[in-house]
Amino acid sequence: MERRIRTLKSFFFFFLLISSQIIFAQTPSLVKNIRIPLWAELDAYPELAGRDSLEEGQYDFPIKSIRETAPFIITGMVYGWQFEYVPSDKARGVEESLEITEIVDSSNIQKGITYVSPWIQNNRLNCWVEFKRDDFMIQNYNLWSSIENPVIHGRGYGNLSDGFDGIKAAAYDALKDAVRNHYRALIKNKPKAIRGSVLIRDIPTIGIDSGRYVFNLDFFLEYGKIIEYTVY
Repeated sequence: MERRIRTLKSFFFFFLLISSQIIFAQTPSLVKNIRIPLWAELDAYPELAGRDSLEEGQYDFPIKSIRETAPFIITGMVYGWQFEYVPSDKARGVEESLEITEIVDSSNIQKGITYVSPWIQNNRLNCWVEFKRDDFMIQNYNLWSSIENPVIHGRGYGNLSDGFDGIKAAAYDALKDAVRNHYRALIKNKPKAIRGSVLIRDIPTIGIDSGRYVFNLDFFLEYGKIIEYTVY
């Protein structure tokens, strides 16, 4: 019991070290200051965590998960993603697919992220993740929101047992859902591929349903190229 208390204290001290400050005020404007809640399960899946050892801290797994998830999501909110979506076409034997590329690599914003006010509830480690946009980032967001970029919404799923890969899969599945539903209403004949870019518009909601991560995401959509099948 004493060891568990010492571990818990060490965990809170760790988070205080990596936080630049603890903010008790209400959530600031999302345009300038991103502040999103994230969580991770306290118990690692055996296939992800490997063998236990006495040297490993109790909270190593959830901390690692949150520190992988935060840059991934915030990069989508600050810089966005490029995508190429291929609709399914049974007549041509084409399966639905989606390829996504970060416009700016997520490693470039890791140093600007802080993790504050951690708490444990329902066997989860929770904390607030904060990131302050610089002037260029604010201008970029305002550009996305001011021009005629439609807002699209999607819901996606990923396996809980896949850890961070499951989170990425759920986010990408949400984007695929959003792009598919939007273009179905615009295009009569299925194209060969659709290219474009998106920026996560608002704070994502993340939940669990039947052993799967569930992501609900809103995006600004920037139209790109629509590639049609060539007819001879």
